[in-house]
Amino acid sequence: MKTMNYHKYTAYPAVGIANRSWPDQTITKAPIWSSVDLRDGNQALPVPMNVDEKVAMFQLLVSVGFKEIEVGFPSASATEFAFVRRLIENGLIPDDVTIQVLTQAREHLIRKTFEAIKGARHAIVHLYNSTSRQQREQVFRMNKEEIKEIAVTGTALVRRLKEESGSAGIRFEYSPESFTGTELEYALEVCHAVMDAWGASAQDKIILNLPSTVEMSRPNIYADRIEWFCRNIKERDAVLISVHAHNDRGTAVATAEFAVMAGADRVEGALFGNGERCGNMDIVVMALNLFSQGVDPELDFSDLPRIREVYRKCTRMDIHARQPYAGELVYTAFSGSHQDAISKGMKAHKMSSDGIWDVPYLPIDPGDVGCSYEAIVRINSQSGKGGVAYVLEKDYGIQIPKWMQPDFAEAVQAVADRTGEELSPEEIHSLFHKEYVTLKEPFALKKCHISWDDEEPDRNDEEATIIACVVQMKEQEFRLDAVGNGPVDAFVKGFVAESGIEFSVEDYIEHAIGRSAGALAVAYVRIGCPDGRVSYGAGIDSNISLASIKAIVSALNRLP
Repeated sequence: MKTMNYHKYTAYPAVGIANRSWPDQTITKAPIWSSVDLRDGNQALPVPMNVDEKVAMFQLLVSVGFKEIEVGFPSASATEFAFVRRLIENGLIPDDVTIQVLTQAREHLIRKTFEAIKGARHAIVHLYNSTSRQQREQVFRMNKEEIKEIAVTGTALVRRLKEESGSAGIRFEYSPESFTGTELEYALEVCHAVMDAWGASAQDKIILNLPSTVEMSRPNIYADRIEWFCRNIKERDAVLISVHAHNDRGTAVATAEFAVMAGADRVEGALFGNGERCGNMDIVVMALNLFSQGVDPELDFSDLPRIREVYRKCTRMDIHARQPYAGELVYTAFSGSHQDAISKGMKAHKMSSDGIWDVPYLPIDPGDVGCSYEAIVRINSQSGKGGVAYVLEKDYGIQIPKWMQPDFAEAVQAVADRTGEELSPEEIHSLFHKEYVTLKEPFALKKCHISWDDEEPDRNDEEATIIACVVQMKEQEFRLDAVGNGPVDAFVKGFVAESGIEFSVEDYIEHAIGRSAGALAVAYVRIGCPDGRVSYGAGIDSNISLASIKAIVSALNRLP
């Protein structure tokens, strides 16, 4: 095996923080959410959204409940600028929603940004410049003081343009871009300088966004950085600490959750993790993680199918089938043991009085996010008897008894093994009929008449049921007449006497399919022979007595 050259990489430095408190914290309230779908998510698309698509996405985000939405980088392109102007001029921004616009700390871009938001009732101007060691040394070739001056100069201009606009609804956000690649002490120094330039106070809070622009460490180290920053920032009540996590290491959601535990007030992210490279923190996942713990996410994801549809249409991006909460297969079980556990858990939940969701393998009720139960259990060669039984009961009302489930599961698995394909509920239902209900060889029930002759109906030990049947066996027919203490007993006695085949009914159960007066009945039997052979059968008829006779004939036809 070839060894990968891991020596070219070094470990991300730990934070020297004593008595960290964040691991003991619990998230009991949703953070302030800010969607970056229309900016970071849009600029990462192979085909960026046009203005109409951006409007549709904006309206989706509003309907979900976002109160802060970063709508774009209006100084970067005519499309971005035109979109912001349409939102404002067409009155598409609700009074309780604040749009956010991004700009680099460059004068002409800042001025263009203010042109774009003119007339907006509420807007956040989001200023950024990169502060990381890599960017300072390799890209800008500037020292720390020069980089800090860019941030301070840009902040002062934003403040002056806000005052000139006369709009009290303009707020300010600053991001030391590549915070994860910036020395903590230096990031704090820059943010303090920005706070001073803005004149931040408890009455005019500044948003300090500390992005994991590139995810470079484990989530716990990022949390340490956030806790350190919250401890050391001056005038903590004058700032809102915001985080913006990317997913380069695949742990952006954990990074954001840990950051909130460490003191962050606000979280930026995108639907389904859309964004550059490996994407942004997935707001759907984080919000529903809170939901699953009994915390109000303050966002409405109760109709995920609609949200998926609009997202796909606007972004031309797909959603992975295994995407947490939103993927097409996340409420699906193929494993037999999982299927059985889900089936039993769903039944237990229906009987529960406290209403608390407590179903194995399903962290939330799929119905809470607009997903149906129809695809929870799907059948392939890995499926078990519980899953097969669940499908038949849920979709067709056929409640195969436990003692019969292994027999039918074996038939299902044989088909799945042969085809290598998943079996639909329709195919499973059809197989049930083929295996048990429609069998005509070697025996077929041609006629059957059942009558009762009991002068004392209250007595249960009398052989008062009279049965007269015609049974076809291959090319021949034979008639049987018998008396028993019920249709099953009478038929067995008559059939054994006429055919010479010795057997007895070892298990029997019946139920109605549906609740109407004209509902069909289904009967299930297990028969045993003196030589040890066992067989299972099922019969369906509007007459329960005939259904039971058909079930016995079915079992006889399946004798090995």
